[in-house]
Amino acid sequence: MIELGVCYYPEQWPRELWERDASHMRELGLRVVRIGEFAWSRIEPRSGELCWDWLDDAIDTLHRHGLRVVLGTPTATPPKWLVDAHPSILALDEHGHARGFGSRRHYCFSSPVYREQAARMVTLMAERYGRHDAVCAWQTDNEYGCHSTVLSYSQAARERFRAWLQRRYGTVQALNQAWGTVFWSQEYTDFAQVDPPAATVTEANPSHRLDWRRFASDEVVEFNRMQVDILRRHSPGRDVLHNFMGFFTEFDHHRLARDLDVATWDSYPLGATQNFFLDPDEKRRHAFTGHPDIPAFHHDLYRGMCGGRWWVMEQQPGPVNWAQWNPAPHPGMVRVWTWQALAHGAEIVSYFRWRQAPYAQEQMHAGLQRPDGSDDLGAVEAAQVARELDGLREPLRAARTRRRAEVALVFDYPSLWMADIQPQGRDYLALEACFRAYSAARQLGLDVDVLPPQAALDGYALVLLPAQLRGDPGLATALRGSSAQILLGPRAGSKTEELHIPTGLAPGVFSELAGVQVQRVSSLPPGVDLSLRLGEQGPGLRASRWCEQLALRGARAQARFAQGAGGESAQDPDQGGAALTRHANCWYLAAWLDQAGWVSLIEHVAQAAGLAPLRLPEGLRISRVGELVLVLNFSDSPVRWEPPQGEATRLMGALELPPRGVSAWKLLPAASAH
Repeated sequence: MIELGVCYYPEQWPRELWERDASHMRELGLRVVRIGEFAWSRIEPRSGELCWDWLDDAIDTLHRHGLRVVLGTPTATPPKWLVDAHPSILALDEHGHARGFGSRRHYCFSSPVYREQAARMVTLMAERYGRHDAVCAWQTDNEYGCHSTVLSYSQAARERFRAWLQRRYGTVQALNQAWGTVFWSQEYTDFAQVDPPAATVTEANPSHRLDWRRFASDEVVEFNRMQVDILRRHSPGRDVLHNFMGFFTEFDHHRLARDLDVATWDSYPLGATQNFFLDPDEKRRHAFTGHPDIPAFHHDLYRGMCGGRWWVMEQQPGPVNWAQWNPAPHPGMVRVWTWQALAHGAEIVSYFRWRQAPYAQEQMHAGLQRPDGSDDLGAVEAAQVARELDGLREPLRAARTRRRAEVALVFDYPSLWMADIQPQGRDYLALEACFRAYSAARQLGLDVDVLPPQAALDGYALVLLPAQLRGDPGLATALRGSSAQILLGPRAGSKTEELHIPTGLAPGVFSELAGVQVQRVSSLPPGVDLSLRLGEQGPGLRASRWCEQLALRGARAQARFAQGAGGESAQDPDQGGAALTRHANCWYLAAWLDQAGWVSLIEHVAQAAGLAPLRLPEGLRISRVGELVLVLNFSDSPVRWEPPQGEATRLMGALELPPRGVSAWKLLPAASAH
């Protein structure tokens, strides 16, 4: 499928509106509707009292209008009667306080009672609707971990954590060795003595914290797998999916996605621009359009999970209610965001939500319709995309079978946890490092596949590892066998699986590949910058936040810190001060760069990889899908773009893209082979 959809909550509206709503969805060009993911209290208002009539009618109404249904399991919102009957299902925070009823995601993944109740509800829904002709897919739960709900410090979690540790280590002696508990007299004599890492006087043991994060991630994976198994048993032939979030790394999405058919995510570009690590100027410049690479980064991240199958389950259609500030998108942006998702391979782009609610927590969150039922601007733009898609659906579908990026970015959740646990500097953000490298590649017109560490790297010209702290021997072997140019970011290989410093110092398992040894690190406070130059005639760059002192073990310096910055090698002063090195096809970066620095660096390394990076105008992005090229203008100014040497046919849009404009091109055979 390559279609548009919408999220709908029939339980929140009078039944007399349902027929009109379904008809109008169809008129706008929507074809897929997600329902049900928060409806437990309407399905089961009291224990054992099941009310299916309204949901039967809602599904039948949508089906009658030719709309396919994605049915959500309502386990994100256990109802009040269930909480009152079984208060142990509530998650506890690190202070032992219950995450109370009154919003959502208040359950504990480790609660055996809740797992039983969730399995019961999923089974009931799957038995009733699993073979309904309208149901094309199932969504498990909703946004696992949202509102910081992955970690629970309940008694059930405590007991399951101890069992998890015993399975992992076998003996308590092995645990003590892995955690280094001889330090500060932390040694254990029995697994039953181990508690969650909470309420300690100062920092808890970092290896203990890492295993707690791993355990909690596994609990999410296991809870999801329970639902998937039920749905596959009772609803054969339907896709099973989950809606992930942006810039959320509290559990390993790659591991969870192994149990899914489709990875989906919820795209809110303006909210993410305001809430995350962009600097004030970036937030100002992108306030009404969103940073152009935030959606694309996640499109490519989730495209790398389920064999390339992914959707946008929730696409922002207007201002949201949950960010620090909530501007309304500029006219044209809903269309641009939709085409951007389609260009990166989305099968479905589904807008959140159909109609803005006039009450409760999300009443300030826009929908395709206003609360009075009139179409908002998002609906107009969605309908425009639906019309445009009618002419491009088949070329887009055919081109996707030949999609392959030239750049791979390795994204490792455990490495991000390690950096969170031991940042060494409060502004060292491994997730931001990944995004900055990705964004630099996109600003250079390069397409990127975001991959897990175990993915095959064959065929890529350039492999980026901006934040691979975890020394993964399998990844090191794959990199040594790769013919690509490889760029290791600072702190690469600096931690073992147990979160120790490797025996031979960083970059650990990547040392042979990189030809360097890290002998000292510095986290730099705000306002302390270091200058370096890329090659003899290259651009001057600025480093901040982090720098490393390298001893060269076969590598050659490609950039050096200015005199006195970055330190010198204790073994050989002539080798000190290297900020960027090269050893055969492996480059090692020993500093934190700003965005301009990442662009210059990746441009330099991409050229060494035989690629042709092109510095795009501000706000312009291009995406290649086989022989198709989609061009999107996120800026407030017109931008002219056409393929070099005119080797393409324009299918949509103008040569000069207006602000928030889109064009589509089909490359001629000679050009698409480049």
